Amino acid sequence: MSGNNVSLHRILKASPEKVYRAFTEAPAMAAWLPPYGFVCTVQEMNVKQGGTFKMTFLNFSTGNGHSFGGKYVELKPNEFLKYTDQFDDPNLPGEITTSVWLRKTIAGTEIKITQENIPEAIPAEFCYLGWQESLEKLAKLVEPEIPDA
Repeated sequence: MSGNNVSLHRILKASPEKVYRAFTEAPAMAAWLPPYGFVCTVQEMNVKQGGTFKMTFLNFSTGNGHSFGGKYVELKPNEFLKYTDQFDDPNLPGEITTSVWLRKTIAGTEIKITQENIPEAIPAEFCYLGWQESLEKLAKLVEPEIPDA
């Protein structure tokens, strides 16, 4: 962590294809992206270069939510995603850039994430902790191998 940026690194016991799907399918994003105590509704998700997305995180304890959306800047299926985020709340100005690298390893998939230009009102440490929870939920989504019937 430096400034209002965060960097994360994990090894997931899943294929890059499965991890990439978790970033590009709305029901998957709604399941793993919000930190504990939040639920997510995805209003729009047009996964293509230049495509846009829109979603809302709702604090389950208070019922208050915050909406944000952005644009897909670069996509290399199963390898790389880069997208921007902007909050609807004018008290959280600026454009966040998130980059996600996926690399096949003998153990599964190495994932590296950077998030840059987080609004000053959000301490980077809280953002980092939120990502820790989200990545824990991501692992629980992509690592199980559950056969159909």
